[in-house]
Amino acid sequence: MVKAIVGANWGDEGKGKITDMLASQSDVVIRFQGGANAGHTIINDYGRFALHTLPSGVFYPHITNVIGNGVALDIGKLAAELEEVTSQGVPAPKLIVSDRAQLLMPYHILQDTYEEARLGGRAFGSTKSGIAPFYSDKYAKTGIQVCDLFAEDILRERVAAAVELKNVLFQHLYHQPKVSADEIIARLLELRERIRPYVGDTVAFVHRALAEGKTILLEGQLGSMKDPDLGIFPMTTSSHTLAGYGCVGASVPPTAIEDVICVTKAYSSCVGSSTEPFVSEVTGSAGDELRRRGGDKGEFGATTGRPRRVGWFDTVATKYGCMVQGATQVALTCLDVLGYLDEIPVCTGYEIDGAVTDIFPTTPALLRGRPVFEMLSGWKCDVRGCTDYNALPENARAYVDFLEARIGVPITMVSTGPKREEMARRTPKL
Repeated sequence: MVKAIVGANWGDEGKGKITDMLASQSDVVIRFQGGANAGHTIINDYGRFALHTLPSGVFYPHITNVIGNGVALDIGKLAAELEEVTSQGVPAPKLIVSDRAQLLMPYHILQDTYEEARLGGRAFGSTKSGIAPFYSDKYAKTGIQVCDLFAEDILRERVAAAVELKNVLFQHLYHQPKVSADEIIARLLELRERIRPYVGDTVAFVHRALAEGKTILLEGQLGSMKDPDLGIFPMTTSSHTLAGYGCVGASVPPTAIEDVICVTKAYSSCVGSSTEPFVSEVTGSAGDELRRRGGDKGEFGATTGRPRRVGWFDTVATKYGCMVQGATQVALTCLDVLGYLDEIPVCTGYEIDGAVTDIFPTTPALLRGRPVFEMLSGWKCDVRGCTDYNALPENARAYVDFLEARIGVPITMVSTGPKREEMARRTPKL
C-alpha cells in the first residue's frame, strides 16, 4: 500500500518528523517533487538534521529511499548531504536516484538569483535555489535528465543548447557574465561519479515493490498553499505539492494511494514574500513571542534561516488544504508551543468586502481578507513530551476537538515536541 505525507498549509508543518516516525513501519520512502529549496528537520538518536534532498527514511537501515523522477535534483547538494549525514554516524543509506529525474543546473540558480534582483520589491521571496527556472526548462523540454549524464554526446549537446539560451538572458536582460558550457559539463562529469552507485530505474523498482506488497511512503515538500494550480498563485513554488502528484513524480498508480496524512501545526507559519496573503498572521510583540517559542529552535527556515511569518491556526486555509490533498487523517504538530497563552485565537472565517466566508478564495479576494477569530481558553502549562493524549489538560484536548470539527478531517496524531517519540495518538471524534 501507499501512504502520502503532505502539508496542509504553507510548508514547514513538521512533515519530516511524521515521515521519520512512520518510516519504522514502511519499506520504501520516496521524495516525489521539489528540490533543495525546503528542509525537513528531524531529531533522533543520531542528532539533529535538516534534510533538503534525501528522503526522511535514511535513518532506518531497512528502508529503501527513492528520489523520484519528479524531483529537481541538485546532484552537488545531494552528494554533500550524503557526506554530512554519514559523517554524523548514520549508516550509509539505501538510496535509489531515478534515472529519469532532471538536473537542477548552476545556471538555474543564477537565473533565479538574477530574476529576484530584477523584480526588486515585486520579488516572490524565492530561496534562490533555482526551482522556478528548473521547472520552466523541464516543461519547455530543455532540461537534462540523470540518464543523460551517462550518454556524454547527448549531455554535451543538451548543455550547449541550454547554455546558448541562458547566455542571451544573462547578457541582455540581466547584464551579467556568460556561463561556460565546458565548465558545467566538467563539473557534471565529476559529480556523476559520486552518484553513479545510486542511479537506477525507480519506475520498475516502485512497481515491483507494490507487486510484492511493500509499504511505501510518499514524502511531500511544502504544502497545499504553495501548489501552483490550487495554491496562492503566483506566490507558490513551481512543483505540485499535492499528494496526487505522487502518481507522476514517484510513478505510483493512482489506485495504490490508500492513505493521505495531512500535517498541520497547532498555529500557522509561512516563509515567503511579505506581500503573500497570510490572513491569520500575528505581528508585533505577540508575533515575536510565538516565533521565538515555535518549532524546535524558533520559527526560522530550515534551508534559508529566514524568520518565518507566524499566525494563529487558520481553519479556512487548513480545511481547504486538507480537501485538495484528499486527506484521510491529520497529524497536528507543535501543540506544546501554545502552552504559554491564556487565550488562543483561532481564525474561523475571512471577512471579504463586508461578508464573512469560511470558503478559501482565489488570490485577489484573499488579499482583501481580514481574519475572523474565535477565542479558546489556553491550558497554561508545559505539555512537551506527553505521549498519552488523555493525560493532556482538558483545554488542550478541547482545542484539538475544536480544530478537528472545523477542518472536517480526523486528527489522529498530536505532536507534543520535535523528537520522534514525542507523539500522542488520538481517537478521532469525527
